[in-house]
Amino acid sequence: MSIIVQKYGGTSVADSEKIKNVAKSVIKEQKNGKKVVVVVSAMGHTTDYLVKLAGEITAKPSCREMDMLLSTGEQVSIALLAMAIQEAGCDAISLVAGQVGIITESIHSKARIVDIKTDTLNKHLDNNKIIVVAGFQGVTPDKEITTLGRGGSDTSAVALAAALKAERCDIYTDVDGVYTADPRIVKDASRLDVISYMEMLELARVGANVLHPRAVETAKQFNVPLRVRSTFKQQDLGTLVIGAESMELYKAVSGVAADDEQVRLAILGVPDTPGSAAKIFGTLAKNNVSVDMIIQSYVQEVNANNIAFTVTESDFDNAVKILENVKKEIGATEIVIDKDVVKVSIVGAGMIDRPGIAAEMFEALANEDINIKMIATSEIKISCLVERGRENDAVKAIHKKFDLGEEDVRADKIAK
Repeated sequence: MSIIVQKYGGTSVADSEKIKNVAKSVIKEQKNGKKVVVVVSAMGHTTDYLVKLAGEITAKPSCREMDMLLSTGEQVSIALLAMAIQEAGCDAISLVAGQVGIITESIHSKARIVDIKTDTLNKHLDNNKIIVVAGFQGVTPDKEITTLGRGGSDTSAVALAAALKAERCDIYTDVDGVYTADPRIVKDASRLDVISYMEMLELARVGANVLHPRAVETAKQFNVPLRVRSTFKQQDLGTLVIGAESMELYKAVSGVAADDEQVRLAILGVPDTPGSAAKIFGTLAKNNVSVDMIIQSYVQEVNANNIAFTVTESDFDNAVKILENVKKEIGATEIVIDKDVVKVSIVGAGMIDRPGIAAEMFEALANEDINIKMIATSEIKISCLVERGRENDAVKAIHKKFDLGEEDVRADKIAK
């Protein structure tokens, strides 16, 4: 009997009626002949409420105590869902990460899973129990509670699916799949029936908030098929995320997304000597600050470099403090901050060996009089930093340029 892992987000378990509906969905999967493990987030806005409570106590709560606090949200939802499944006549048990054996590195608030013990899970599955697991959390080898950061429940679910060699991991949320663009911005955005791990990973990294990048990375590493589905449209199969080798690529570009949580930092007058860049980015990395787009330009008159890069808003304060210290150490002259930016990106496995894609994207922006502040590329992604306030115009223009509307995508598939 194969295993299905299901994950339900906070909106899916926001109140008792929704929890009962989730219980029905879980039981239906078991009656289809599957062993079922369910990963659940905290109810509704519970996490926001807990963060607010902490803020009323102290302006700078310790990361350890925040993990202790935030991990309680999932414990409430898993117990209630297990009760709902039991009330409907099926056997279920709720387990927190420590009871399962979800082992993480010893970093609070952004821990990564390093191992999952499956003995307890398999024992309960063999006894025909539905297992309800708290997402977003883990424990260190020393039994310290940790949390996995943003999107942690997605990561928990995929990691469990990988450890259990599950047939599939279904991510249930309040959207019915992955779209070529945010439907709230682009009215004719098309839902993708299937998308590759690499495309989904890049879309997740550049602002598509359907799945967290770490969850997609894990799915790709262990070849776990993912299905993004709506909790409220159970009959809808949503979007399947699989390897590119199993797909037919109809278009060069699969989607466009905007990330409005980026800040551009520049450190000016960096001495043009070996090791300066390594010092900057090495120190940021040691302090768990992730850097995205990077541009270095040489200023001949002063024999120095200006280095600009982007970080997330959540890492901004820490990054600035680090840069102030590094600036003194390496003899740089100035730090410049630009919060008036948004990253707009296109993603597509079909971009490989297809010349002219970047030029078309830049032309679409130019036609809307949108200035590009930074550019970064990879094999299947092109990102541009644009002025905040123009991101929706940029997304619409690019979406139209690459014919990603619902009618265009369908017509292209028929033609193929």
